[in-house]
Amino acid sequence: MIEEIVLNYLSAELSVPVLMEYPEVPSEDFPTLPEQFVVIERVGGGIRNHIQSASLAFRSYGPSLYAAAALDQLVREKMSDAPDLPDISGVRLSSNYNHSDSRTHQYRYQCVWDIYFV
Repeated sequence: MIEEIVLNYLSAELSVPVLMEYPEVPSEDFPTLPEQFVVIERVGGGIRNHIQSASLAFRSYGPSLYAAAALDQLVREKMSDAPDLPDISGVRLSSNYNHSDSRTHQYRYQCVWDIYFV
């Protein structure tokens, strides 16, 4: 599963938690909300000419807008190297923007990548 490949890759490359869903707090893993973290969500995908693709959104959370933007920049740098991973043949940054949550007042940036794989 491409989500698992990307999750494991970014978890090894980043010094913040990388998750597949927003953390439940309090929980055994997260007694409090981490100061910074990344949530990955699949937002699309398909197959064309026998090449699979997945669109993954990466939400970078931080204690300030600058921290969220800096974490997003780091995610984008790491994702640009993802074609070096087994099974991934290419990546393309689709979009990148401030995606702060006005409901929860949390700073976050989001980048969306199209990932091509076999």
